[in-house]
Amino acid sequence: SVELPSDPIEGSDRRQVEEACFSYVFPAHPSNPSLVHVAKEMLDELGIEDESSSDFLNIVTGNTSLPAFKPYAMCYGGHQFGNWAGQLGDGRAINIAEVEVNNKLWVLQLKGAGETPYSRGADGLAVLRSSIREYLCSEAMFHLGVPTTRALSLALSGDQVVRDVLYNGNPAEEKGAIVCRVAPSFIRFGNFEIFASRGDHKTLKGLVDYTIKHFYTHLGSPSKETYLAFFKEVVHATKQMIIDWQRVGFVHGVMNTDNLSILGLTIDYGPYGWLEDYNPDWTPNTTDAENRRYRYGNQPSIGMWNLTRLANAIYPLIDEAAPLEAILKEYQDGFRDDYLSM
Repeated sequence: SVELPSDPIEGSDRRQVEEACFSYVFPAHPSNPSLVHVAKEMLDELGIEDESSSDFLNIVTGNTSLPAFKPYAMCYGGHQFGNWAGQLGDGRAINIAEVEVNNKLWVLQLKGAGETPYSRGADGLAVLRSSIREYLCSEAMFHLGVPTTRALSLALSGDQVVRDVLYNGNPAEEKGAIVCRVAPSFIRFGNFEIFASRGDHKTLKGLVDYTIKHFYTHLGSPSKETYLAFFKEVVHATKQMIIDWQRVGFVHGVMNTDNLSILGLTIDYGPYGWLEDYNPDWTPNTTDAENRRYRYGNQPSIGMWNLTRLANAIYPLIDEAAPLEAILKEYQDGFRDDYLSM
């Protein structure tokens, strides 16, 4: 992350963050943290030997930070339910480590660890109920063969968090929780959109170059051809991920552009669900109940819609619409063939 421009202001005060990819912010200190569960597979993958230590508990709950790493939250924008929403960012997620194990990069991120500059009117916290859902689902999806972020640990903060579970004006206290989730990167389509929307092409180019250098290394040094090859790979990865969703009957529920990974990983398990019967119109998201924009049967076309927004975002680096349109057409044509093969 030090290769990218950072927000000169630190701390969680809400603000518009300009010409920066992230803001340094420390997690809140939980009052009485305790582990609920640890994913043994992810422990082994990261080479962590002693999950019973107080050091491990304190790190995965944000109570202490790793000495050589400064925690940060990312700046991004996004289209929410088809409308541009401006700056969004990591409102309740903080990256606490970047580690390389066996030539593989992993970012550790705490979800529910407190306020960031991007929390807007929220508290940056999470409850046990939603945290269990994210923890279990990301690991289930991985074993179903669906590209996804992973989970390392689920912990209680020891604090109470107020939530209106049924959205009916009756908020109540629930147990606060923190998930430590893991991925090679948490960069989303919205990370690129925010800079394009502001006409900040310098930071946009820096982020695209960084993403290619670290995650699409084989594409080579920056050039118009490299950017097009990069877009083509993102399109392919997104297509394959959505075909996997359709295969297992998974409905994401909130396919906003800030919830689509640049690596084609399933990210941000909010109001997700699985089909019980074959119902293309079903969505688990109650706030989408009227229009059902993100219903099961619409996920493939929303993938195309979101990829078109990404194409618009990186267009300033290419300055030519035709090659981007040709790659998007490959999504449509390829989706039909690959879906039938699946």
